[in-house]
This record gives sequence, structure tokens and C-alpha cells, in this order.
Amino acid sequence: MKKNMPALALGIFIILFWQFIAMSIGAAYILPSPLQILLKMWQLKEILLLVHLPATMGVTFLGLLISIILGIFLAVIMDSNTNIENALYPIIVASQTIPTTAIAPLFVLWFGYSIWSKVLVTILITFFPITITVYDGLKSTKREMEELLITYGANKKDIFVKLKFPTALPYFFSAIKMAIPMSIIGAAIAEWLGAQSGLGYFSKRMMTQLDGAGVFAPVVLLSFVAMISVAIVNMIEKKLITWRKEI
Repeated sequence: MKKNMPALALGIFIILFWQFIAMSIGAAYILPSPLQILLKMWQLKEILLLVHLPATMGVTFLGLLISIILGIFLAVIMDSNTNIENALYPIIVASQTIPTTAIAPLFVLWFGYSIWSKVLVTILITFFPITITVYDGLKSTKREMEELLITYGANKKDIFVKLKFPTALPYFFSAIKMAIPMSIIGAAIAEWLGAQSGLGYFSKRMMTQLDGAGVFAPVVLLSFVAMISVAIVNMIEKKLITWRKEI
């Protein structure tokens, strides 16, 4: 509990400072106060929680799942073959130079307002940290450890299962903790640029009505979801990676 006190104190300070600035401005359509946002969230709780949050979480979950599968696959094949690494690595890096706001409308043109136009945006944003972080984890194994296993008759499969996989596991969890907020951001951006439901779509709709609290309410809700999701991943990581406690 003590280690969380600095973060809690800083959070309270930021909220109080935000409240003070918002009250000084006195224009909720420019900067709503935290109290106004919470009130708006309470007023809109049914439509936010029962309609738009499930839509955004559906996009987030599907995009994150595909990104995890794609990211691990790319990391493994790049680690297994230098030629594949040299071919794919620049393309993976270049994929992150594509402006999301430019490509998202094209996905809407190609796939309409279906879930896939939003999932593709989420994948484009999310798969990169998973691929690169897991790849770095696989590459972080010590060469002498691999050579030792080879002297005992281990093949490539044995080296991967007994050495590379356990070494890369902490990297994988770090990648997931980065990817969760990014996948939520990706889903919200995709909904903002072209959707008929979801928290990003709802926030955009509130902006057209100059409802500052309504714009911030979905954003705050997404932040809570991201923090809870990362906390759950942290708990799973501590359960699975027990050897860190021994270091």
C-alpha cells in the first residue's frame, strides 16, 4: 500500500488542480471540471456502459487478440531466421509511419461501418510493440546458455521451449501492458473517424453539441478500463513469473 501512496497523492493533486483551473475558466465546453465529468458519467451511465462500452471493448478485444497472435508469430519467425528478420523488420517499422487518421477512413471505405474497419486500425497500432518487445525477449537469451543446451543434445525446439520462451515471457507481459492502452486508443480513434457506436463515436457526437463533460466522460471511462486491465495483467504476471521474486 505504501508504494502506491506517491501515485495516489499525485493523482489527487492533478484532480484538484484540474478542478481549480476548470472553475477559474468557467466554461465547461472548453474545460469541464472532474466533478462535472463524473456527474455526466452518472447521468449517461446506462448508454455508456450498456451500449457504447461493449462496442468499444469488442473492437479492443478482437484487435488485441489478433495483434498478440500476429506479433508473437512475427517475433518467432524473425528470431528463427536472419533472412526473414532482415526482410520483415524494416516493413514492421515502416508500418508505424502510416498516419492513423489517414488510413482509418480508407478502412471505412473498404469495409464500411463493420467491426473490421475499426479492428484493423487497432491492429495497426497494437501489433508493433508486441512484435518488437517479444522479439527482443527472444534475442536476449545468452549464447553460452544455448551452446550449453546444444552440448546436452537439445534441438531448436528444446532451446525455444526451455530457454527462449521463459526468457521472453517477462517481455511478453511488458508488451501486453503497453498494448492494452494502445488497443483502447486505437479502437477509440477508429470509432471517432468512422463508426455508428462506441465510446469514440459517442465522444465525437458530444463534441458536435459542445458538451465538454460529455466529450470527456467516455475518455475517463476508457482510462479506468485500461488501468483495471493492466492491473489484472500485472496480477497474472506475478502468478506466472515467480522467479522474479527470487532475484
